[in-house]
Amino acid sequence: MNIVVQKFGGTSVSTKERRQMVVDKITAVKNTGNAVVVVVSAIGRKGEPYATDTLRGLALENTPTCSLKHLDLLMSCGEIISSVVLASSLEALGYKVAVLTGFQAGILTDDTFGNADILSVDANKILPYLEEGNIVIVSGFQGATNDGEITTLGRGGSDTTATALGVALHAKYVEIYTDVDGIMTADPNVVPNAKIIDEINYDEVFQMAEKGAKVIHPKAVEIAQYGNLPVKVKNTMSAHPGTSIFSCRKNGHIPYSSKRVHRLLTAITHKDGISQVFIHLKENLQKDSQLLSALAQVTISIDMINFFVDKKVFTIATEQKHSLEEVLEDFQLEYNVLDGCSKVTIIGSRITGIPGVMATVVNALAKENIQILQSSDSHATISCLVKEDAAKKAVNLLHEAFHLDQ
Repeated sequence: MNIVVQKFGGTSVSTKERRQMVVDKITAVKNTGNAVVVVVSAIGRKGEPYATDTLRGLALENTPTCSLKHLDLLMSCGEIISSVVLASSLEALGYKVAVLTGFQAGILTDDTFGNADILSVDANKILPYLEEGNIVIVSGFQGATNDGEITTLGRGGSDTTATALGVALHAKYVEIYTDVDGIMTADPNVVPNAKIIDEINYDEVFQMAEKGAKVIHPKAVEIAQYGNLPVKVKNTMSAHPGTSIFSCRKNGHIPYSSKRVHRLLTAITHKDGISQVFIHLKENLQKDSQLLSALAQVTISIDMINFFVDKKVFTIATEQKHSLEEVLEDFQLEYNVLDGCSKVTIIGSRITGIPGVMATVVNALAKENIQILQSSDSHATISCLVKEDAAKKAVNLLHEAFHLDQ
């Protein structure tokens, strides 16, 4: 049995007209002889009546003390509503449909309410419905604990549902449908001439998601990579072939199209709302360790880390600044925090060991006197910290310097 998993986001099911487009995408795959599993998000976005944030707001409108467990129970309703609404449209056309919650679909999670991790997926909960010829619609973004408590998977959780089901069911591929034609070389709202990326590997798209691009959830990419599951990012509202995501190597060969062979970079991203932290701390390895442990205990994630004998420099999300300062005050440390920063990242699996990449970055930004406050790198990325008001200009300059507009 050839199984295809299709995931449709909130904008894809937000109107009757768009839901009809979704139905057309589903039936096109079903009518070619595939078994189809559909994962749906809640209808619409914040402000619309059945959107996840709207449901969450109902509970928190008058009190901020609603428990995460109760919030998960409430927020899971959005995906159930969209699942049943979509099922009714398919049933009206004569298709057999089975609607399952995440729990009914066999998705077992831990008990981290609001941001649960999937522990396992029982494929046998879905396979009988497929064998009977049903289109199976699964409510995304949700699962349940061993005790049967409903959990949600955090932002972008429906993507995670889709790839987890795809791996468990040994699907041919997963299609992630959204309102854009695919993954782009940069945010088109920032770089007007950004291009669609036709093919990309797991590592690159994971870095894009981690570094600020709103393309697909990092957890979903990790799961797909673990299962070597091909993923396609496509547009519900068009017939564009979209972006294909798969392993960096396939049968020993890098499966890039000829369009990408001459490019070092795949994409450029940026993430705002970052603060740079300077801690003046003389060499004291024990105190270093204690400080890092204390930051971890209050769930502060540090990034772009540079440790020297006399100072420690790193970045945090600005929203965590208050918690950070409380820890640093407890340690009686001298420190400075620079707010209003943005991390601009170039991404490409071919940049490792290539001379002149950083020189190109520095020269491009120097054209507009954009100062690099700090930098960090990995095997496939180089990140530069700049002032937030210069970030969009920096992205455009780098996009042009590395010829991503061609």
